[in-house]
Amino acid sequence: MTSAKMNKLELGMSKEQVTQILGNDYTIAEKRVQDSNEIEVLSYRDFYNKDEFYLFLFKDQKLEKWYRELLPHDKIEVN
Repeated sequence: MTSAKMNKLELGMSKEQVTQILGNDYTIAEKRVQDSNEIEVLSYRDFYNKDEFYLFLFKDQKLEKWYRELLPHDKIEVN
């Protein structure tokens, strides 16, 4: 994810506008209806920094917020 692409994003953009900027290499992390509103979360993996990804929350097809998540580095062994 480049900062040039991220700087083009604005809250309220349509899902189509966001995917035109960021591309179609995403997964749908969540999709549900809440209080008669369609909620959809798209997940983009950062290929430059493999341990992070970005989540984009759309409410009725409009970008409401986005944030970055880091993958845990520690391995937990279960016996």
